[in-house]
Amino acid sequence: MRLKRQRLAIVLFTAAALTGCGSPSPQAEVARQQAAAPQEASVQFGDIIVRANAVATSGLSEPVARQYGVSREAGTVMLLVGVRRIADGDETSLPARVTARAVDLLGKRQAPEMREVRSGGFIDYVATVRVAAPETLRFDVDVATADGQRASLQFNRDFFP
Repeated sequence: MRLKRQRLAIVLFTAAALTGCGSPSPQAEVARQQAAAPQEASVQFGDIIVRANAVATSGLSEPVARQYGVSREAGTVMLLVGVRRIADGDETSLPARVTARAVDLLGKRQAPEMREVRSGGFIDYVATVRVAAPETLRFDVDVATADGQRASLQFNRDFFP
């Protein structure tokens, strides 16, 4: 706990020192870093790993949007889920039944229809949800593999205009 307080004090001191130097505000810098950082969530059970990510479609390149069959537009978020088996350091896709829910801070729920996308030898599961940025969405993802194994994954993502 003491270490966290020391780190927080250093961050706050640095932010205060930079504020008067013509640097971007600390809030703008945090938002920039969050937008640039890969925000993959994952859960592993046995030799299976489930990875999920949610990104604003407006930030996707045209080829990526086309590959996943989504429109690049403001207010739309793509949920991407991959189910892989790890063996000897290699990953292979696993067919699975993937369901998801997205909930905003006011409790409004969306149940996107996950669809299978095959590309480059991999299987991914893709859906889109609507968002009115700035907003935080909680994603609940449930996976059932063909051999009956199940996993759940929950993660939050912040979206900015």
